[in-house]
Amino acid sequence: MTFTDPRVAAVYAAYAAREAADAARMQDLGPAGFAVRDEFLLPVGPEVGAFLHALILARRPKRILELGTSYGYSTLFLADAARSVGARVVTMELADCKQAHARAQMEAAGLADVVDFRLGDAVAMIGEDPGPFDLVLLDIWKELYLPCFAALYPKLSEEGVICADNMIEPEMARAEVREYRAAVRGKADLQTALLPIGSGIELTVRWSADNPAL
Repeated sequence: MTFTDPRVAAVYAAYAAREAADAARMQDLGPAGFAVRDEFLLPVGPEVGAFLHALILARRPKRILELGTSYGYSTLFLADAARSVGARVVTMELADCKQAHARAQMEAAGLADVVDFRLGDAVAMIGEDPGPFDLVLLDIWKELYLPCFAALYPKLSEEGVICADNMIEPEMARAEVREYRAAVRGKADLQTALLPIGSGIELTVRWSADNPAL
């Protein structure tokens, strides 16, 4: 996609260059790269980023939750769209160095005023937030998908959306993916579908039996 704000476009170009460099380095390292995975961008990618951006423009959520700020790649897409619809992004990360980088990039892009950076344990921080959340990007270490889902589910607004990334790849996360999907299917008011874009996005919508749109 093409960002209309030149400041956002410049930051995205830097991310794209790093994504390409990291991909080449990961290929060179092979399995040894897993030991230093925190050094890599590991982004959702442009296709998923554009999808999330379009989804926000279409649904116009008020509060967006990002679980896994990392270096801020997906935060850029979320924040740019959030600014367009008058929304706010709450982004949570455990690694201070990653979030510091993300914060600097959002400042360079002119988007820092729509992002609430929170540092610490995601499950605990979700518990401390009164909610509701209208759109959630779940892109954290896969062993945290289930506890994060349990924490955020009661605070998901009616017709709120959860976008869970990496639901097809990587293969090593298969057990955690199955557990997350089972938990989602166990909720009668959630409708879900797997979208084969990027590494696989599971799109889940809260739709209660008493929804007035029914």
